[in-house]
Amino acid sequence: MRLIARWRRPLVIATAIVFVVSTVFPVVAGFVKNSESWPQWWGVMDVSIACVLGLLVLSLMSITRGHEDKRTDDASYKAYRVLIHAIFAMLAVFALFGDWIVWGNCLTGLAWRYWLLLYSLPAWFAAFGEAPSVSQTTQQ
Repeated sequence: MRLIARWRRPLVIATAIVFVVSTVFPVVAGFVKNSESWPQWWGVMDVSIACVLGLLVLSLMSITRGHEDKRTDDASYKAYRVLIHAIFAMLAVFALFGDWIVWGNCLTGLAWRYWLLLYSLPAWFAAFGEAPSVSQTTQQ
């Protein structure tokens, strides 16, 4: 149990870094008008990093399972209340810059990444919470 507790925070940090790097791919792809001229390795890298992101998030959710409490639920709810405004921000981006962005190249990638962030948010907060002591975990 100590080993898992020791790796929770580095896993969260690594997942956050991979999340940001992974999000760059659909953002950049949204500005590519001629996708056939784009290098083929771009798509391979996008999918590869997205798979790594998915595995990291699944790992994070599995090692924090059962460690969510009222505090992580409250923190998640507060974060949801702020992050939900990104949907309206994207609508504003669509209205203002819709002609310059190739939505077919980026919308799916941005949408599932945002869903993944919101879905796994309680696990992120639980990973940054206090690690339970060994005596607490053996009593359960």
